[in-house]
This record gives sequence, structure tokens and C-alpha cells, in this order.
Amino acid sequence: MKLRTALELGRASSLPTVITNVIAAIVLAGGRPGVITALLTCVAMMLLYVSGGFLNDAFDRDLDRIDQPRRPIPSGAARAGTVFDAGFAMLGAGLLLVIGLALATGAGWKPIVSAVALASLIVFYNADHKDNPLAPLVMGLCRAGIYTTAALLVRPDICLEVLVGCVVLIAYLVGQSYVARGELSSLWPLGLLGVPFVIAWPQGSAAFVIYAAFLLWILRALFVTRGRLTKAASLVAGISLLDALLVSNLGRADLAIIALVAFAATTVLQRVLRS
Repeated sequence: MKLRTALELGRASSLPTVITNVIAAIVLAGGRPGVITALLTCVAMMLLYVSGGFLNDAFDRDLDRIDQPRRPIPSGAARAGTVFDAGFAMLGAGLLLVIGLALATGAGWKPIVSAVALASLIVFYNADHKDNPLAPLVMGLCRAGIYTTAALLVRPDICLEVLVGCVVLIAYLVGQSYVARGELSSLWPLGLLGVPFVIAWPQGSAAFVIYAAFLLWILRALFVTRGRLTKAASLVAGISLLDALLVSNLGRADLAIIALVAFAATTVLQRVLRS
């Protein structure tokens, strides 16, 4: 399997948004982990995310032969068995890394349970997301699982700030999912996309700038960008803007800048790599 094929299977263009999810979760939890712990947490979450991309293509291989014949498996760039094996191997590696981090930091069993729940949701979503009305919610819960796992690695419980962050993230992801499906016959998906703008009201001038940029980006994605898949990609990149806003509201302008860089990186990678 070529590297570019693996990157496409793993939805590598979205990996910067996983990093910002971890950053936001740690800040919301009030954690101050060491650099190594933070980096390894990012690696663990990226392994779980990439595993989901691989399993998505593996489970959807028959449908992709009809709807998306250019995807790696139907095009012959990758074998289904190899993709399945790699997907589950990365899923296991991500879980083992979380277990190792929990033991090394003394975080206990809670982040392990959160990671196992996240891994289970990843498998469930990819095995049964076609025509499943709950699929958008499950996808949102997967992202929220990154928040809870990262947060529990730096503090012993889920605080209110992390819970609010999860609610905001889930609402945004569910709304984004309906846009990706082209289901905008009613306004409630747009209402879900608007939840972050109600709950994460900017605190300070820096946060206000990010809030305005986030709002303009969403409006651009919905009403200017053409093509359902391109709209969805823009909204995925917006996850990092949401994380930047949450982080900035808690006074971490330095980490908000990292999230903004991740947003820019996502938009660039989306032009280079297919998802």
C-alpha cells in the first residue's frame, strides 16, 4: 500500500482537528500535563481517528464500488483485508497507548473506560452508519470521546467545562453531518451548527476575533462554497476554529494560536489529500 493511499484511507487531512480537540479538552479540564504526555495523548487519539478512516472504507467497500469507485479499495489501490487488519491494529495501538498513559500518570481507570467506549463507537459507526438515523449522533459522540479521554488523562473527573464543550462539539458535528448528507430541507441542522455561537460567547477581544472568523467561515461553507462534499470539508476544518474559541475563552491565547495554525493546515491538506 502506498503512503498516499494510507493517508487517504486515514482521512489524514483532518488530523490537525484531532490535535486541537486534545488541546481544547486539556484546557477545559484545567490540566497542565507535561509536553510528552500531551504529545502522546495526541498520538493515541490520532491512531484511533485514523483507524476509523480505515474501517470506514473497509466496511463500505461494496457501496463504494458503486458510489465511489475511485476510493482505494474499489480502485485496487488497497486490499480490503489489509485495510481491515491495519484499521483494527491502529485501534488496538491507540487503546494500548491510552492504557500506558493512564498507568504512567496515575490517571486511573476512567480514561481507559472512555477510550474503550470511544473505540467501540468507532467500530459501531463504521459498521452501521449507512441509513442509520442515529449515525450523526454517534459520529458526534466519537469526537466527544476524544474530549473525555484527553480530559480524564489530566484530571480525575469530567468537569462542567468539559461537559459543555462536549455538548457544543456534538451539536456542531451532528449539524455538519446533515450538511454532508445534503439534508437541509429543514432548518434544525443549521440550528445545531449555531449552538457554539450561543454557548461559547466570546470572552475578551481575542476570543471575539476568533468568534467572528468562525462565524464567517461557517457562513462561507454553507452559502458560498459549492458542492456537498466541499461544504462538509470546510465544516470539518471549522472544528479547529471551535476549539480555538473554547481555548481562547479560557485565556489561553497561546494555545488558541496553535489551533488556528491547525485550522490552516487542515484547509491546505484538504486540497492535497482526498478524504
